[in-house]
Amino acid sequence: MNGTAMAPWIATQAVQLLAQRGHAWLLAGPSGLGQYSLALALVRAWLCDSPSSHGACGTCGSCHAIDVRTHADLCVLMPETVMLELGWPLSEKAQADIDDKKRKPSKEIRVDAMRDAVEFSQRTSARGRGKAVLVFPAERMNNVTANALLKTLEEPPGDVKFVLASDAAHQLLPTIRSRCLGHTMVWPETDASLAWIEGQGIPAAQAAVMLRAAGSRPDDALLFSQSGRDAQAWVRLPKAMARGDVSALKDWTPAQTVDALHKLCHDVLAVKTGATPRFFDATDLPAGGSVAALTTWAGALAAATRTVEHPFNAGLMLEALVSQAQNALNSTH
Repeated sequence: MNGTAMAPWIATQAVQLLAQRGHAWLLAGPSGLGQYSLALALVRAWLCDSPSSHGACGTCGSCHAIDVRTHADLCVLMPETVMLELGWPLSEKAQADIDDKKRKPSKEIRVDAMRDAVEFSQRTSARGRGKAVLVFPAERMNNVTANALLKTLEEPPGDVKFVLASDAAHQLLPTIRSRCLGHTMVWPETDASLAWIEGQGIPAAQAAVMLRAAGSRPDDALLFSQSGRDAQAWVRLPKAMARGDVSALKDWTPAQTVDALHKLCHDVLAVKTGATPRFFDATDLPAGGSVAALTTWAGALAAATRTVEHPFNAGLMLEALVSQAQNALNSTH
């Protein structure tokens, strides 16, 4: 979300948290509610040369250093894949290993990075306003990595503050959770979400479709919109699957495909059981599908999720997924 205007509900939460004392926060909630944005807002305010009750000034040397990803008193702990996506530089050794094709960017927070963070927390502040460690997504720490952080969280050396942001806080070690002040992310009103998404240059009609596609999670909706996805392709997807039209998913990764089909299966089942669909408009859903077949399909999609990052053959997997969808959506018993 780098370069995106801060959402008003994030700014409000930042003001509330900055008014409280504590050396470690855990920001928790479903994905797409702005955990990273809020964590970054806190870090900016903690390190700012001229902070106010509303947060960082946005113009001082500290704020600029964070903007250009070079702040000496900020340690960012993320999986390397996330750091690259968000524009944070890797350590020299990690970057060299990846450049030399010795390994791929890690999808977990590496123990080496955690050890560097512990060493960082013990150093003297370079700018004199303390230090900050931002961990996101915190659930990407394995047990070894989390335990390396635990002692520092318990007894932070000097003036260092931590903010852990997570889409799945239940996966964190209980000992990590208990060392932090907890904050549950606010779920914004639909009108506020739409206004913010439209403010990023997304047309109103597309914003509404994408917000629904993202399950009313504004950050996810904006990423969905900025990925080049066609809003009308999402609207047409349910009936395309009922026809077995593989071309409707031709530009999608296996993970995106399984996610979309999960949402479709959820909504068709919801309508069948008298509930309101969440991700699609009811008028766009196919009329067929038995509860038994749809339930079986949901189980098959759950199984596919476990191997979706490493499909044996992406093309064959896509055809199989669409075939499953077509059979379930046209079943009568």
